[in-house]
Amino acid sequence: MIKLTLPDNSVREYEDGVLAVDVAKSISEGLARNVVGAVYNGKTIGLMEEIKEDGTIKFLKFEEKEGKDVFWHTSSHILAHAVKRLWPDAKLAIGPAIDNGFYYDIDVEHRFVTEDFEKIEAEMKKIVKEGLELERFELPRSEAIKFMEDRQESYKVELIQDLPEDAIISFYKQGDFVDLCAGPHLESTKKPKAMKLLSIAGAYWRGNENNKMLQRIYGISFEKAKELEEHLKMLEEAKKRDHRKLGRELELFFISEEGPGFPFFLPKGVEVKNELMKFWREMHRKAGYVEIESPLMLNRHLWETSGHWYNYRENMYTTVIDEQDFAIKPMNCPGGILVYKNSMHSYKDFPLRVAEAGRVHRHELSGALHGLMRVRAFTQDDAHLFILPEQIKDEIKGVIKLIDEIYKQFGFSYKLELSTRPEKFLGEIKDWDLAEASLKAALEELELDFIINEGDGAFYGPKIDFHLTDCIGRTWQCGTIQLDYQLPQRFEMEYVGADGQKHRPIMIHRTAYGSIERFFGILIEQYAGAFPTWLAPVQVKILPISDKFMEYAKKVKEQLFDLNIKVELDSRAEKIGYKIREAQMEKVPYMFIVGEKEAESNTVSVRERQKGDIGSMSVEEISNIILSKIKNRENDSPQSV
Repeated sequence: MIKLTLPDNSVREYEDGVLAVDVAKSISEGLARNVVGAVYNGKTIGLMEEIKEDGTIKFLKFEEKEGKDVFWHTSSHILAHAVKRLWPDAKLAIGPAIDNGFYYDIDVEHRFVTEDFEKIEAEMKKIVKEGLELERFELPRSEAIKFMEDRQESYKVELIQDLPEDAIISFYKQGDFVDLCAGPHLESTKKPKAMKLLSIAGAYWRGNENNKMLQRIYGISFEKAKELEEHLKMLEEAKKRDHRKLGRELELFFISEEGPGFPFFLPKGVEVKNELMKFWREMHRKAGYVEIESPLMLNRHLWETSGHWYNYRENMYTTVIDEQDFAIKPMNCPGGILVYKNSMHSYKDFPLRVAEAGRVHRHELSGALHGLMRVRAFTQDDAHLFILPEQIKDEIKGVIKLIDEIYKQFGFSYKLELSTRPEKFLGEIKDWDLAEASLKAALEELELDFIINEGDGAFYGPKIDFHLTDCIGRTWQCGTIQLDYQLPQRFEMEYVGADGQKHRPIMIHRTAYGSIERFFGILIEQYAGAFPTWLAPVQVKILPISDKFMEYAKKVKEQLFDLNIKVELDSRAEKIGYKIREAQMEKVPYMFIVGEKEAESNTVSVRERQKGDIGSMSVEEISNIILSKIKNRENDSPQSV
């Protein structure tokens, strides 16, 4: 017999080898119908998996991240099953759940086109209707290889051969379809009733451009048709807001073939970035931070000491200078530590809050690059706090409050994740346990909801991640807070305590924007390019009706310029209607139309981006309105509500 602690904290006994679905049924039949998986002793499992030892079980619904992973992983198998029925010669590679659905990489002579989707979806619906139970089984290595060789699945054979000698080699079977897979999965194929295939892309086998290009089919699935319909509407809205498209149209940034992953910011884009950083600096000065700047490149010894050379080397750009290895920094932390070590510190100096908007470079695979969201060069808005043990909770709480205030400025809500010790980590477990407990206590004292993300901490410490929710319901991981006992030890950082002895400080790493570039891209999509007045690269566009009023238009422009309002003059010999439409397409917050009446009365006819024509005003009157919006950083974008 085994004892299980159930979601209501009661303890029940079950026969050894009971299925998770049977545990769910023993609690209530309704629960068994609604759950899609479980977390058993900290590991996500499918409902058809056996439970063989005492432990704690928590059941998952589709709404939870782990639940979606189980649901979409099974959906990827349904996709592969359908493809194999329709194209029996297809060879399967991998088919994981991803953040927004699932995909499967397939090697087949037939070239998939979107017109194939209807046929594949119809076959997937048949598999769902059949309600095939998923069965898990294991095979020894030699039998597993032969099993896949007999099925002519060469990619699966390669995966098995590359597994560690002691690896458990498991398979999942649904009807006549079998796939090499570690799971977890739904108990049957009947739950993903609403499915849609979304796109096709090329993908090199194992992400290596020297390997064969496979065909990757992306899809999404839900329990109900209404959920799918809402998701598809969100995708349509997301297409309109795509920051890459708007970045070109609004002349904010571009990425050249000469520098994949290295964005170029145009004058208007730089204006927005500068405003973001101005706000960032104001917030940090008020919170008691000082700002530093560290070098872009430092030698190998530093990165060996930090642990990055051994734990992050594949993502670093390196070179040789004076016969020494150097690396372009992928992170700002070691440079911040050298600044700390540049002078001696007393316990009276703490907490010491040091911010750095530092340029970093990380090697990303070409297939992972995506506009400003995933780049190879970006500015990270880091801060490092050097603190005493008794200051941990208060400083963590202070950082959370600061990040919260920054996100609210842009209309973002967010969810929090506490990520714990990964398999590959530095330092002592006791320090990790203390660090994790401190982060948890800070969140609980602020009465914030959070989920625990087991094993996803940084290699030097646990972390709190902020997942933003934008105005159309998408989530983005931006801010992070990491508590670090390891780097102060590795770098032998010291301060003089109240006892006159030398001690190690504790270090907090944190970002608010995360990557300035990525946050900029998120904001483009959050506002659909219609930035609030305070953030807009052009706040006012002056539109003279004809050349006869150009001198007056120039005079108005000078008045606005002297008030530090960002202004442009459209001096083209075009009809006023055309100029207005162009300014609307450029999403300019205010248009000042000037003609004979305005020139004679020293006024402007004002069109506001959202309200349209709001009447004739003096330049001083409308300037005061605009300056007030800028000063108060009003979120007046029509696209953010």
